[in-house]
Formats: sequence, C-alpha cells, structure tokens
Amino acid sequence: MVGVAIGQRARAGNDVIEALFHAHRRRLWGLAYRITATAQDADDIVQQTFTRLLERESKGSEDLGPWLLRVATNLSIDALRQRRRRAYVGPWLPTPVEAADEEWLDGSASDPPNPEARYSLVESATYAFLLALEALRPSQRAVLLLRDVLGHSVRETAALLTASEANVRVLHLRARRALEEYDRSRSIPTPELRERYRVALEGFLRSLLAQDVRGVEEILAESVRTVTDADGKYTALATPLLGRSRVARFYLRAAAERSLRDPRVAISQVNALPAAVITLARPVRRQAPLTVLRCELDKDGRIAVVHAILAPRKLHAIHIA
Repeated sequence: MVGVAIGQRARAGNDVIEALFHAHRRRLWGLAYRITATAQDADDIVQQTFTRLLERESKGSEDLGPWLLRVATNLSIDALRQRRRRAYVGPWLPTPVEAADEEWLDGSASDPPNPEARYSLVESATYAFLLALEALRPSQRAVLLLRDVLGHSVRETAALLTASEANVRVLHLRARRALEEYDRSRSIPTPELRERYRVALEGFLRSLLAQDVRGVEEILAESVRTVTDADGKYTALATPLLGRSRVARFYLRAAAERSLRDPRVAISQVNALPAAVITLARPVRRQAPLTVLRCELDKDGRIAVVHAILAPRKLHAIHIA
C-alpha cells in the first residue's frame, strides 16, 4: 500500500523519486522498524519520508540517500515517543515480522561499516534485542542502532540526528550500559540456535496437543514467564504470568479450548527465529483467530519465556498457510 501511494504521487511529479523509493524503501523500513519495533509505524514513516521528499523544493542531482535516512531516523524517534505515550491495554510486545535472513540484511548500514559495530542486522531484528532496546530512551535507541548495528561513525550519527558529536558519545555510552544484561546472554540466530528453538517449540506444542502435563512442565524452566499481547481485543492475560506450574496450566487450558476450533499450526521464521503461527477456523467470541507463539530458551535449552501475540493490527504481515 505504501509503495502504491508513493508510486502514484511520484508519477504525477518526478520519476526520479519512484526510483529512489524502490532503491531505499526496504533500508528505511528496516531502520524504522528497529527503532519503533512496530511494523505499522515503520510503514507510516517510509510514506512520510517520501512524502516530504515530494514536497521538497530542491532535489537537484545531490545524493538524497543521507537526507532520506536523516528524515526517517527522526520520524522514527518521534513515532517511538508517541507510541510510548499512547495508552495500551495489557502488556506490549513488538510487532512480529515473518522474514528470511536476506530481508533483514538491509537497514541503511554505512559503507564500509564501522568495525566497532557490535550486533548484526539479523540479531538486531530478534525479539530479545528489540525488547532489550525498550529500556532505552528514543534518542539512545537510535544512536545505539546507528552506531552498533548499522556501523555509522560518530560524525555520521551526529549529522543524522542533528546533534553534537559529544552528545552522541554520551548517548551511546549510556545505551551500551543499559544493554549490559542483554550482552551477557545474547540471542544470535545461528543455525544451531534455530534448531534448538524449533525442537523446543515443537516439543512444547506436541505436549500441549496431547494434554501431557508432565511433558509440558519438563520443557519449561522453573522460573518461566509468559506475556500475552492482545491490545484488549481478545481474551488474554492482563499481566505476565510467572512459574512453571501456572504457565503450564494456562497453556494446557488454552490448547484444550483451541482444539475445539479446528486449529492449524505452522512453524515459521519470525524475527529471525522459529515461532508457531496458530490459526483457528472457527473462533468464538473473544478468541483470537490468529496467534503467533514464540519463546526464549535458557542455557539448559528449556523455555524461559513464552510470548503470545494476538493483537490483530500486529499480525497483518503474518502469512497464513
């Protein structure tokens, strides 16, 4: 939809802009998504960025890539501030995005990338990383992504944010300190980690389907917690639920209820790691017809966190088999 709107306006104005849109859209979207963790906001930011370009009086022959990146970055910071001010019913989780690795390997990275960059583009799209970023202020989040993921220099980052280099250094230092806990147990999507996630998730789902209480509890860590994000649209937990037995009972009950509604379960790569996409053919009342169920594992391979995303506006991009 974004591409259609921009394309129509570009043809009415300047075909060069349509070419720029196709060249930069995915890169700008990737940055906007990492800053906001919301696909809908990222869509809006890309459209707003190119709308501003269409309205810009002088385009000339200059390299407009840096200008587009600066506008998108600052729009993303504003969108994140607005998102955090908006009321939200129940726990909030990032928008799940179903994509292959090559689709994440684009985010307006500097060329050549700074050797000080700490995180890969794929790692920076994981839920664990996006949730770790929630501890940062919007400006800190943008600086950390620009410096430690996209590899921009201090000078480049300062220019993109219209800030001083000294301010960028301070924001970067504080952001790195805030991510120290994440750094101790990083979620790097290697083939081995993906296989561990797939095996754990399939075992969990298989035990739920069989109503195997012992099997479910064996795969859950003692201190497991679950978070459900339904944005108030469907029946869901109002707060996170903690503890092996409580989480097991909750999901066993939910699985029993779903079994009556012709469920279909598919394992897909969501935010760079396996997740379950669950659809119900005959949902009732406040029962979600589509759910993305994902997990985080502890060092022993047990499920330490279960995330269930039910909010309909967050699931538009999820493929339904």
